[in-house]
Amino acid sequence: MEAIEAIMTRKSIRKFKTTPITNEVLQKILEAARWAPSWANTQCWHFIVVRNQDIKEKLASLLPVRNPSVEAVKNAPILIVACAEHKKSGFYKGEATTEKGDTWYMFDLGLAMENLVLAAHALGLGAVHVGNFNGQKAAEILGVPAGFSVIEMAPLGYPDAGPVLQPRKELSEIVFYDGWGKKESA
Repeated sequence: MEAIEAIMTRKSIRKFKTTPITNEVLQKILEAARWAPSWANTQCWHFIVVRNQDIKEKLASLLPVRNPSVEAVKNAPILIVACAEHKKSGFYKGEATTEKGDTWYMFDLGLAMENLVLAAHALGLGAVHVGNFNGQKAAEILGVPAGFSVIEMAPLGYPDAGPVLQPRKELSEIVFYDGWGKKESA
């Protein structure tokens, strides 16, 4: 699958078949995440691969009850939990170098996770970005040490239902030229 096609056809998948994911396929997906760009190549990300059903259910309990991803977290063959190391991304010689401080890891982790879900899609799998959960309790469940935060979970598996294509805003609604609100001249 071409990169542009993968970007334009990837959709959030929340229903999965029980088909197992081979280690070979999983490694390709994790490699895609590993090769994401990051601030000064700091690679602040760490990934926990969760296959254990009890752990997936504990993590699913950390989402709001009405979150449509609760069942996906419980039932996906694999759950990827993405963690970020503090004070690496956006830092130089131990000092924050932007006004964003220690939040730059959110950007770097987002790049890695989008690589991950795009690679999954290109290999015939589906995933969904899940961020509305209690990260501190997730860290406790998974034994994540101090100095790291659990940022995202991504249920991963073979789709059991085709994605519904959602409309996107037109470029004219979201793109400006040479300043806010300025449209391209004809």
